[in-house]
Amino acid sequence: MASPNEDGVSPPPLSSSDILAVEETEEEKIQRLGRERPPCFKSAWSEVVFVATVAMSQILTEFFVSGFNILLPTVTNELHIPTSSSVWPATAFSLSIASTLLIFGRLGDQYGAYIVYTSGLAWLLLWSLVAGFSQNALMLIFCRALQGLGPAAFLPTGVQLIGSSYRPGPRKNIVFSIYGSAAVGGFFLGIFCAGMIAQFTQFGWYFWVGAILTALTLALAIFAVSNDREKAKEYHNEMDWVGAGLILSGVVLLVFSLTDSAHRGWQTPHIPTLFSVSVVLLLIAFYYEGWVAKSPLLPSDIFTVPPATPLYLSIFVLYGTVGMYLLYGTQYFEAVMGASPLQIVAWYSPMAIGGFVLALGEGLLLHFVPGRILLIISGCGAVGAQLLLALVPVGGSYWAYIFPSMVLGTIGIDLSITLVMVFVTTQLPLARQGLAGGFVNSVLQLGMAFQIGLADIIRAKTEPYAGTVQSYKNVFYFGVAAGALSLVILAWKGKVAAASADLTADEKAQLQRAATRESQKVDGH
Repeated sequence: MASPNEDGVSPPPLSSSDILAVEETEEEKIQRLGRERPPCFKSAWSEVVFVATVAMSQILTEFFVSGFNILLPTVTNELHIPTSSSVWPATAFSLSIASTLLIFGRLGDQYGAYIVYTSGLAWLLLWSLVAGFSQNALMLIFCRALQGLGPAAFLPTGVQLIGSSYRPGPRKNIVFSIYGSAAVGGFFLGIFCAGMIAQFTQFGWYFWVGAILTALTLALAIFAVSNDREKAKEYHNEMDWVGAGLILSGVVLLVFSLTDSAHRGWQTPHIPTLFSVSVVLLLIAFYYEGWVAKSPLLPSDIFTVPPATPLYLSIFVLYGTVGMYLLYGTQYFEAVMGASPLQIVAWYSPMAIGGFVLALGEGLLLHFVPGRILLIISGCGAVGAQLLLALVPVGGSYWAYIFPSMVLGTIGIDLSITLVMVFVTTQLPLARQGLAGGFVNSVLQLGMAFQIGLADIIRAKTEPYAGTVQSYKNVFYFGVAAGALSLVILAWKGKVAAASADLTADEKAQLQRAATRESQKVDGH
């Protein structure tokens, strides 16, 4: 019971929050804040709707990537697309995303995530509707490229929304694991819908189903995501248009020249010309961003936090193996193993189910298991998945080869991507969250587009003398080599600590500035 004060009036009893504030240490406070619902969400329901909305952005992206690989044989037949051009409807989407993610990430930091995120959803909705009416290869490729601008806008700002809403700690880890598991759900939803559509109706419905899902996501986003336009003004971010133009042009020309060389050859004059121009543009971009730009699109602090650079390189290689697995694994199952579209859907189900469980489970492990262990396991999974596809004989057992390959495949990607998302958004301040999301997703998508281009060269150049079956196996052996390279980098340089509750990057910077001022005062005396 409270004692009376000097006036004889008893003070009100301390509330539980007052007692907690008095008794808890700074470390305990950090741990508590890392587990609590952020104050930007007024209720548990508002947080649930927000997480579901952002997770849908992952579902939509994977829907339009994985499903189209299943649908590709049907599309090429219906639109009479020649084999030499069949890779472009699949590649155009990823290339469009990869080459513009940084631009949209910076726009998210400059104007706020809300406007860029919702605009990306609206854009994807429009071009998904149009893509369903494609009459020829050119129209389809054009629509797929324009579709890619939608995810390029909402992927980095989706990461920005999560990174700016949650403090480092278990709650943030779980939300990012849900975000990662949504990609697995979108992957399976894509192949399921594509398999059903390829089996029973015309390909346009694949795009229209995706448009319906996009419309639902847009409606949720308008109400669930707060408009952060005014907050973004405080950071005074500026767009580096020169750097953006150089990087965009260089990346597009590089991937285009590598992919097109698979069927036209390096003797075709425009291939080496465009490749050379792309290298020159990227070298100029490197110099401009590092030494000329006042507000570079790629600021140095993205790379200086250890072990950021080797981590980016490893996931660039690692995600490329996933692209090869999905595209050429699907083609191999259908062309060589004689699987129907619905059978392929069934074959991929272990990857979807396992990935969903794995991604959610990782959210519970990230705050106390060292990241390096998870990264090494991820690299081993990538190697094993590709190796089993390379070794499977014609008519081989699904349970002996394909099933374990699917399990290893989901280990190969899900563990590493969620971890990298948490790492990058935790290390960078609020003013860079959009750029952080843009950069990580750009690395992933570029890795996929770049290595699919190389894989297409390997398959096209070795098929005439090695045969169709061996040409696919050569691609899978290339995937083994890429996975092994990623594993070496992760084991050697992937020193990532457990993602436990901690101060934010802005709080650490504020403490550092305060310590510097105190030091200067002491030196002044």
